Amino acid sequence: MSAIAKTTLEELLKHLGFEATVEELPSEDGILLNVTTADSAALIGRAGQTLADLQSLLNRLVLQKDSTIPRVTVDVGGFRQQNALALVQKAKEGAERVRRFGDVVELEPMNSYDRRVVHQSLKDDPDIESHSVEIEGSVKKVIILRPKSAA
Repeated sequence: MSAIAKTTLEELLKHLGFEATVEELPSEDGILLNVTTADSAALIGRAGQTLADLQSLLNRLVLQKDSTIPRVTVDVGGFRQQNALALVQKAKEGAERVRRFGDVVELEPMNSYDRRVVHQSLKDDPDIESHSVEIEGSVKKVIILRPKSAA
């Protein structure tokens, strides 16, 4: 089933002029395709934006071919993994500030993938709730952390 995703990514990279190898790795929430290339910086782009765009395009192409394929995550040289670790750390630090001071904490603007990482890292926290909020005039959103209201 994931052969479609891997083959589509390989073709896409070839058309974009990248010499790369694609390896499929186990992932808890779908398919992870790790790309190895000599030009990883160009494929990742500024703040991972090119990588995010590539992943979005790949998911659209794959879903057109087979709507039963799970979410595909594309990583280049471990960039997403390192970025996810940093995001989880920021989320935990923000949650600790909320716990300590009771204030609302706003994290920096993030793309949807990064927001998902933050929300997932805090979903089981009994004291903190997280919400994405639109920034006027931007496609990115910020995450607001605040104490959970007593229900």
